[in-house]
Amino acid sequence: MEQKTDAQKTILIVEDEKNIVDILRFNLQREGYRTVEAYDGADGLEKARKENPDLILLDVMLPKIDGFGVLEVIRQSSLVPVIMLTALDDEAYQIKGYDLQADEYVTKPFSMQILLRKIGAVLRRSGKISKEENTEDLLCYGNLRLDLAGYQAWEGPKKLELTQKEFELLREFLENQG
Repeated sequence: MEQKTDAQKTILIVEDEKNIVDILRFNLQREGYRTVEAYDGADGLEKARKENPDLILLDVMLPKIDGFGVLEVIRQSSLVPVIMLTALDDEAYQIKGYDLQADEYVTKPFSMQILLRKIGAVLRRSGKISKEENTEDLLCYGNLRLDLAGYQAWEGPKKLELTQKEFELLREFLENQG
């Protein structure tokens, strides 16, 4: 197992499908993250306790203890960021995930590029990544800020609700000021 550096963030992947774990591990390690894997809920809880990860990617349909049960136990003692990563796309499941304090809920199939940006955004919001580490993902003009990794925009303290097209147009303007 590789050693964790100060800047390297650890992501615990709790997923029972080996091919999905392999894809996630490959892409996350390519982005500089250290990964730890668990293939069932009980092992996920044990590794969460032992490894103290910076973020957890958590499937819902797991052997031994399902993802909702894992999240419930984790939240009894930790505020580690958790992104639910699951095929269960029904609104009731998503609401349950958020009610159990999941930070994000991503349904399969998912875009790896979007997932990587959501991971970056969740880590930033949780304070696990400082602004200094991510200045390349932030565009500013006056009191307007655009978070490229998190696909979010603010005017002063107010978060703006933008469509994808509006976000991309604003991004183009800010990248080509003048």
